Amino acid sequence: MCIVLFTTAHPAYSLVLIDNRDEFILRPTSRPHWWTHPESGGEVLSSRDLQRAAKGTWLGITKTGSLAVLTNYREMDDNDAEHPIHGIKSRGHMVNMWLGGLPDAGVKKGVDELVKDGGVKGVGGFSMVCGKLRRNDEGIAIVSNRAADVSDVPIVGLEPDGVWGLSNTVYNDPNEWPKVTTGKRLLKEVVLEAASKKSTEDDLVAGLFSILDTESMPERPPGSSLQEYMNMMRHTIFVPPIGDEVNRVEMQKATAKGRVLWAHLDDRNAVEELKQESRPDVSPSPHPSIGFEEGMYGTQRQTVLLVDNEGNATYIERALWDANGNEIPRGEGDVAFRFKIEGWDE
Repeated sequence: MCIVLFTTAHPAYSLVLIDNRDEFILRPTSRPHWWTHPESGGEVLSSRDLQRAAKGTWLGITKTGSLAVLTNYREMDDNDAEHPIHGIKSRGHMVNMWLGGLPDAGVKKGVDELVKDGGVKGVGGFSMVCGKLRRNDEGIAIVSNRAADVSDVPIVGLEPDGVWGLSNTVYNDPNEWPKVTTGKRLLKEVVLEAASKKSTEDDLVAGLFSILDTESMPERPPGSSLQEYMNMMRHTIFVPPIGDEVNRVEMQKATAKGRVLWAHLDDRNAVEELKQESRPDVSPSPHPSIGFEEGMYGTQRQTVLLVDNEGNATYIERALWDANGNEIPRGEGDVAFRFKIEGWDE
């Protein structure tokens, strides 16, 4: 039940974006690092999912300002062949494709290239926030392969004081999830207050992370199934660890291995270390791959991205759990990057 929220309401920033990745906590995942895109040769900043061979990501940005953020589409029918829960193609690969240069000729052309000839078929349900960040850009596209018409792509982010949000459903769902409604309100409040007080960037970042920590998960109704309870995650921005007895036992076995210090290692070394224990799905089978469902489920990573009016980007990822499922105190798992977007004035 991931969530991405973004706004143009701060007068000093072209974009303020925040994201929670909700996932099985033990899912093998790297820390953020710069890596070279195998097709474009461009430099990409992101964490990477080590579970599947594509090594995709849910959120990434390039040095030249290509940006993509992924949310899964919440689907329940394992027998729906037209809309597989776990597709043959990785959702994270859709982000990789965008970051490989699709928007270089323009956001709309990039979207057309992505969806043409059934390009988003065979992928589990997803929506993707994507754009090419520039001083005068073309806005942010929201692509979904579960929209009524995948080629009908909303373009947002052009209004100077707008705020937008997306979780695990299509963007234009008339029944907006409570967590999205709450998140948009809180983001607007935090950003406007920071602007009026002329808060430092550190104070703004602290306020943004506080939004991502907002929990309003209802209590589990007596007699409800785990699946029924997980459906209530649409009410909470932050998802606490959720699972049944089997998940708890799996978590206990993992944490018994001890704490992992990879959060404090050099990023590239950390990636190689995690790869040794990754379990990628490399099968080319036409049957849908089985997703990773080990341990408890909850908010695993939090990300804040700021891009000021001069194209200076600040990217901060907060890990809440180490690779063995041990909780990391807030702030101790933070990794920050700052860079100037190349071609900002083009």
